[in-house]
Amino acid sequence: MPRLTPVSLREANAFVQMHHRHHRPVAGHKFSIGCEADGQLVGVAIVGRPVSRYLDDGRTLEVTRLCTTGGKNACSMLYAAAARAAKAMGYQKIITYTLDTEHGSSVRAAGWCCTGPAGGLRWTGARKPDCDLYPPQMKLRYEKTL
Repeated sequence: MPRLTPVSLREANAFVQMHHRHHRPVAGHKFSIGCEADGQLVGVAIVGRPVSRYLDDGRTLEVTRLCTTGGKNACSMLYAAAARAAKAMGYQKIITYTLDTEHGSSVRAAGWCCTGPAGGLRWTGARKPDCDLYPPQMKLRYEKTL
């Protein structure tokens, strides 16, 4: 049976580096949560300020990384725990994004709602990276009012 466990950003980033399909570790966070089964870490959620400056209102958090090894219910357990922790800290909303090709059943199972397509295919502007840091495809935004 999976259970939640505290993890540091260093531990969470190491897990993301090893297991995430298309994202790299993050630079910072507000908090991270782990999920373990049989004494082994099987998933992590890294939660921080929204990446979009338009959504960074001081009352919203974003699950910037969620990564598991595929354990049953680990994703939805982590999304639900992230929302509960954000609410306990006084935040009013929590958001996350999935690729438009992902079904999002774990996010919906945790009680989040899809608000539709978000973002573009690539970063633009003067600070864009030299190469893509993630798949160049549309995303779907999910959110939960706390």
